[in-house]
Amino acid sequence: MLLAHLPKPHLVLRRATPAQPLRVLVSGCIVGELCGVDATDNGMGGCLADFLALPALTVCTFCPEDVGMGTPRTLPDLHDGDGFAVLVGSARVVDDLGNDCTVAMMQGAAAMLAFAQQQEIELAVLTDMSGACGSQVISAGCRLDAQRKYQVGVGVATAMLLRAGFAVVSQRDFRTLDLIRGYLDPKFPTNPALLDHHQTPWFLQQFGGVSS
Repeated sequence: MLLAHLPKPHLVLRRATPAQPLRVLVSGCIVGELCGVDATDNGMGGCLADFLALPALTVCTFCPEDVGMGTPRTLPDLHDGDGFAVLVGSARVVDDLGNDCTVAMMQGAAAMLAFAQQQEIELAVLTDMSGACGSQVISAGCRLDAQRKYQVGVGVATAMLLRAGFAVVSQRDFRTLDLIRGYLDPKFPTNPALLDHHQTPWFLQQFGGVSS
């Protein structure tokens, strides 16, 4: 299996400095913004605190679901494909009540893309498994189904960012984030034992092997 969208940003990012920091787009919930469907941070707040505190980074936050659907909101998931399929009209976004939320999700995604372009973002770190921000795995249908199903793919906002040329990584891509940190701070001791999401036992059990 090949995840063609998987980036290797540590190989192409410029070597930023505190004087000229790297501009990073981050899902709002990752920094503790109360933008989850239930007006919490989904338990994510502070999960990348050390990384995002690097002096060579400028962090810009955004939640496309909040912009498109408001907070609190019903739970949107993708049906019949991933975010790229939504962009071409062959998949749709449906909430846990059965309402079609495709237009609202597309509006939030377009707003995120416009924000990324305005802020001259160089890297996006987004919440995986989200119907908007997922970059490796998302639900296949409603995540509240008795047997939750997953698919390899991206959310709607991530698809728009990737299509526009932005590099996107998951908050679960610990290896890549560690390599980026080492690239920005040559004194930082990187850890070769860390894994990206697609290398974890859970992913491999769900989907089998993947080219990296």
